[in-house]
Amino acid sequence: MNRIKSVLIGLITTATLAACASMTGGAMAPYTKVNDGILVGSNSMTLYTFAKDTAGSGKSMCNGPCATNWPPLLVDGSPAVSGDYSVITRDDGKKQLAFKGMPLYFWAKDTKPGDKTGDGFLNGAWKIVKM
Repeated sequence: MNRIKSVLIGLITTATLAACASMTGGAMAPYTKVNDGILVGSNSMTLYTFAKDTAGSGKSMCNGPCATNWPPLLVDGSPAVSGDYSVITRDDGKKQLAFKGMPLYFWAKDTKPGDKTGDGFLNGAWKIVKM
């Protein structure tokens, strides 16, 4: 009886945590997850937003050489997104994931999961996504 009770408590806890994650914007598998309160890609690398992007515009202002230093979080096809997530079409026609209307990027100089070396870069234009 105690084993069944433990399993049920575990299931309820898991369901509750999943519901809480979805209410706060959560993570969108398989593209993002949350590590230590920071939104990261499925590769566990930190994600950033760019102040020159306009939330909800459906456009990225980081193209060409900028996108070499700040690779966009690209998605395949037209994934079903919900909540705080959306997909924008970049100037090159590729699809990029956005959070709260802001396109998401990696920083080329972050070399391992947990690095946040791009936070505040370019006079604060680049920011990590805190959850």
